[in-house]
Amino acid sequence: MLDRVLLLLVAACLALALFKLRTSSSVSPEPAQVVSERVKQPYDAFLVLDVEATCQIDSTFDYPNEIIEFPVCLMRWKDSQKQHLEIVDEFHSFVKPTWRPTLSQFCTELTHITQDQVDNAPEFPAVLRSVRQFLVNHGIIEKNGKRRIRFIWASDGPFDIRDFIIKQCYISKIPIPDWMTSDVLDVRAAVAAHIKPSYHERPFNIPAQLSILGLSPFQGRLHSGIDDARNISRIVAKLASAEVPLLPNTAINVRRRWYWMGRSGQIKL
Repeated sequence: MLDRVLLLLVAACLALALFKLRTSSSVSPEPAQVVSERVKQPYDAFLVLDVEATCQIDSTFDYPNEIIEFPVCLMRWKDSQKQHLEIVDEFHSFVKPTWRPTLSQFCTELTHITQDQVDNAPEFPAVLRSVRQFLVNHGIIEKNGKRRIRFIWASDGPFDIRDFIIKQCYISKIPIPDWMTSDVLDVRAAVAAHIKPSYHERPFNIPAQLSILGLSPFQGRLHSGIDDARNISRIVAKLASAEVPLLPNTAINVRRRWYWMGRSGQIKL
C-alpha cells in the first residue's frame, strides 16, 4: 500500500513539472532591463590651444617655425554629470619672434598678424610665464608647476605641442615645462574616430569638422589663433555632449630633434 502511495506522489510531481514547463515556454519572457553606464570623463579642465607661427611660402613642415600667437581657451564642466563643457576664460598673447623677427608676406597674409603686433609683443619665455600664471590663477597648477587637478591640452591635430612648442623652446633656449609635456588630445583624430566610417572627405579641417558634427559654420577668421581655438572648443563641447571619451591620443617626445638644430640652441640654416 505504501509503495502505491509513493508511486502516485511521484507521478503527481512529474505531471506538475511537465505542466509548468509547457506553460512557461508559451509565455514570452520579460525583456531584460538595459542599464546604460555613462561614459567616464577623467579630466576636470580642458586647455584648447591653437598657436600661429612664422612660415615661408616654400617651406616644409620641418621649418624652424617661431610661435607668434598663443591663445588658450579654458573649458570646464557645467554639470556634475560631465556632459556639458563651456569656455570659462581665455588667455591670448602675440609673441615676438627672435630668430627671424621679420614676418614673411605669406605669413602675414595667412594669419593677418602684422609686424607691429609681434614687434610690440613679449618674447616667448615671458608669454610662457604669463600662461603659467593664468593656470595658477584658475587653480589648474601650483606656482611650482605641479598639477592641482586633472587637465588635458586639446588642439586641432597633434602639431601645436608635439612640434611647435618643442621647436620654440629650443629656439628660446628654455626647457619645456612639465605641465605641457603630457595629456594631449588631438581633436581632429577624436572627431574622425567618432564619425568613422561615415566621412572621408579631405581636408578634414576645423570647418569640415564643424559641418560633419552638425554645428553652425566657423565663427571668426580661419588661421586666427584665438578664433581657431574658440571653434575647436565648440567641437570639444559637442564631443562631450555626445559622450565621446576625451582622452589623450598624442605622444610628446621632448627630445625630438630636427635637422636644423645645432648645439646650444643654434639654428643651422
